[in-house]
Amino acid sequence: MTIDHIAVVGAGAWGTALANIAARAGRTVTLWARDPATIAAIAASGENPRLPGIRLDARIATTGALEDVAHTDAVLLAVPAQALRVAATALAPQVRANTPVVACAKGIERGTRKFMTEVIAEVLPDARPAILSGPSFASDVARGLPTAVTLACADDALAATLARALGSQTFRPYHSTDVRGVEIGGAAKNVLAIAAGIVQGRRLGASATAALITRGFAELARLGRALGARPETLTGLSGLGDLILTCSSPQSRNFSLGIALGEGRGAPQTLAEGAFTAGVLTEIATEQNVEMPIATAVAAVLDGKLSVDGAIDSLLTRPFKAEG
Repeated sequence: MTIDHIAVVGAGAWGTALANIAARAGRTVTLWARDPATIAAIAASGENPRLPGIRLDARIATTGALEDVAHTDAVLLAVPAQALRVAATALAPQVRANTPVVACAKGIERGTRKFMTEVIAEVLPDARPAILSGPSFASDVARGLPTAVTLACADDALAATLARALGSQTFRPYHSTDVRGVEIGGAAKNVLAIAAGIVQGRRLGASATAALITRGFAELARLGRALGARPETLTGLSGLGDLILTCSSPQSRNFSLGIALGEGRGAPQTLAEGAFTAGVLTEIATEQNVEMPIATAVAAVLDGKLSVDGAIDSLLTRPFKAEG
């Protein structure tokens, strides 16, 4: 399979960065934007206001017409997790059979408890679902700073083809067939990053942050094992790697949300992905009989069932036990 023309659906910061990545890899790129103002701004200045200071590659064609996606070789769905179903449904008449459709969001759909590739498979049954995840900030990727991620698909040959189509000297996708492992890492780390932000906002210290990240990873790994993820995926880029990045920088919207909660400022109007995923993640963990006390505490804080101080106390007063 040859992938020469890639469509990126979603012209936010991440979608814009991915469009630049695909163009830098030598592909013809169509960037679909919902907002006409975004299209006009890009046409006028060569920059997307959602990612200021970054010029779009000249090989990127920006459009507001979904039919322009119809004849591309692969589609990157760069929309928020909770909007992915709507975007995929709108694309359904345009996507040809056997077209790879790559989810570029990290989360679990509320209500259905479906992971992103499951949503794609349900809405676009003739497409070939894949997932792109890993430690990556849009501004770093768009600027061409060195970044490594994981691209997973049930078909190893297709995963490798997609990785080659997007890969360049500074953007390194490692391919995998462990779709569920990659998706669990991306969804869980967002929730745990909120907890890390709360620790930062409460000024509990670097030692507490290290403990939080370590114990958080233990939760992520327990759930991953219960759902059949491979150990090497959980300790790899889309698991531990993404967790470390997201729990350590205010560039992460989830970490910043946690800081705001920890400082008592409350959640911003535009919530990060982890805020939507927390409750669903803990529901899945309960079904699997997996203990995730940190994620559960975050979900309780976000739902208003527990104060930040109450959540901290609940974790610090847990029974002493063997590490594992």
